[in-house]
Amino acid sequence: MRKDTITGRSFPADFLEPYRYVGDPAADLVIAAVADQGGHATVGPLMRFLTDYDDFDLTAQPDAVSEFINGRSAFPESIDKDQFKGGIAFFWKHYQLVSLLLGTYALPYCYAGANGARVLWISERIKNNTFQRLEETGAFVFGIMQERDWQNGSNFVRIAKIRLLHAAVRWFTLNSGRWETSWGHPVCQEDMAGTNLSFSFIILKGFRKLNMTISRQEEESYLYFWNIVGGMLGVVPELLPKNMLEAYRLDKGIADRQFESSEAGRGLTKALLRAIEKQITSPTMQSLPAAQMRFFLGEKIADILAVPEVAWEKGFLKLALQTPIFPTLMSLQKPASPVLEKYWR
Repeated sequence: MRKDTITGRSFPADFLEPYRYVGDPAADLVIAAVADQGGHATVGPLMRFLTDYDDFDLTAQPDAVSEFINGRSAFPESIDKDQFKGGIAFFWKHYQLVSLLLGTYALPYCYAGANGARVLWISERIKNNTFQRLEETGAFVFGIMQERDWQNGSNFVRIAKIRLLHAAVRWFTLNSGRWETSWGHPVCQEDMAGTNLSFSFIILKGFRKLNMTISRQEEESYLYFWNIVGGMLGVVPELLPKNMLEAYRLDKGIADRQFESSEAGRGLTKALLRAIEKQITSPTMQSLPAAQMRFFLGEKIADILAVPEVAWEKGFLKLALQTPIFPTLMSLQKPASPVLEKYWR
C-alpha cells in the first residue's frame, strides 16, 4: 500500500440512524434546568444572551449556565496545536473566498436537509431576520478564527454559548407543538455533524470546484480545526471525520438520507438569496448569487432548493472559470456590517 493512500470509516444508514434521535445531553440538561425556573419566561431572556456576539459576562446568568460555560474553558488534552493553527492560517489566507462559499454554498447546502431545515423554519429567526442571522454566523466564524480570542479565552465562551443556543432552540422546537417525531430529534447529532461538515468539507469542496490548488496538509488542517470546534460544540467523536475520505463518506451518507425538497428548505434558500441580493448595488448583477449557488450546489441540489435558473450568469461563470481572475471576481469585499467589520482583515 502506498504511504499516501487514505483509508477511513464508512457511514451507512444503519450507523447514522440512531444519531437522528440524539441531541446534546449535557447542554440539554442546562436548558432544562433554566426552563424549570419559568419555562419560556426564563429560556427567552437566555436566548438573547446566547445570541449576543459581544457579551461574555456570566454574572447575570443562571448558575447552570455559568457552570456549563466555565467548565469548558480549555482545549482537549490531545489537541495538535500546530495543525489547529494551520487551519486558522488557511482561513486567513483565503478568507474572502471562504466568505463567499459560506453564503452561496455551505448555508444553502444545509437547507437541502429537509428535517434539519424544519427546525430553522419553525424558529422563524432565519426567515424573518435573515441578515441578522447571517451576521451572527459571520461573527461566529470570524470570531473563532481570531488567535487572540483563543489566547484570552473568549472563543471558549463563544463556542459554549452557541452550544447552549442549539440546546435552547431544541427546547423551543420540542415545545412548539409543531415538531413531528418522524423527523427525528431537533438539532440532532446527525444534523450537527452535517452542519459541521458544511463549514469544513463543503468549503474545501468549493475550492475544488473552482479548480484552486490547495495542499493535502491545508485540507487536513482545516478539517482538523473544525473537528476540534465541532467537538466543543457537542458533536460526538464518532461523527467527526478523521480525513477527507471520511468527510466525503459522512457527507454522502447524510445527504442520501436527508436531502429532499421541502417547504422549509425552499423558504430558507429564498430568504438567503434575498438577503445576499440586497447587498449588490449593480442591477445587472442582481441574479449573480443565484448563479453562484447553482454552480456550487449542482443542478440536483439547486432544484431541490428551487434556486432560480439564470442563463446569463451561467455563461459568465463558465467564461470566468477559464480565467485566473475568477476567485477575485467572486470574492466578497469588506462588509458594510459593523458586526462583521471588526473581524475583517
